[in-house]
Amino acid sequence: MKILALDSSTHACSVALLDKQSNAEAVIQHHFELAARQHTQRLLPMVDQLLVDCGVSLSQIDAIAFGRGPGSFTGLRICLGAVQGLAYGADIPVIAISTLAAQAQAWLMTEGQGVKSDFLLSTLDARMSEVYWALYQLEGHQLVCVGDERLTAPEQLLAGHHVDRQNIIGLGSGYQYAVQVNQFEHYQQWHADILPTASAVAELAQYDFERGLLYPAEQALPVYLRDEVAWQKQSV
Repeated sequence: MKILALDSSTHACSVALLDKQSNAEAVIQHHFELAARQHTQRLLPMVDQLLVDCGVSLSQIDAIAFGRGPGSFTGLRICLGAVQGLAYGADIPVIAISTLAAQAQAWLMTEGQGVKSDFLLSTLDARMSEVYWALYQLEGHQLVCVGDERLTAPEQLLAGHHVDRQNIIGLGSGYQYAVQVNQFEHYQQWHADILPTASAVAELAQYDFERGLLYPAEQALPVYLRDEVAWQKQSV
């Protein structure tokens, strides 16, 4: 199994290649850059360089995974354009991964080893004084989304969830609203500098690959959340 993964949903830009042979542990190689407003120039060259470094051709890739949002509108469109171009050209199926889940997985892969907590709250600054967020429960090494991904005002974080904040580790750029929302100090921990990564996208994508959750490139769509919220308000 070889999965190429891309993410440019935030000011970071990253690509990764997951290679899993039979019953061996998956090996992930990646390139990661902080490249605000440079995604168009950097994403495809990073893919090319990664494939060269790994000695793999695009024709050997079994699936292309991508961070499908929520996140930066421009970044998501750039990523999706790159994914569709690569997937169409080589007839490769795609796997869409939540960027909020990828952010939580990125923390688990880098800093979360051995940390005791039942829940992770993954957040991204949505601008306009709003936050993208989702609550995840840890079941073994698996992330399970509790409820839906949401876009709300910071004051409505965890609305509808009756979970003790002392049992939640917070992640991501939603922390910048700490001045507005004094509840932040009541969480078990908060890691504001964590970001979604292509490595985490690849790690999550292997589970979808094994379950056959693969789609043709034309079905690869971004998830903005803001459009969905606006539509729901109009339909009320």
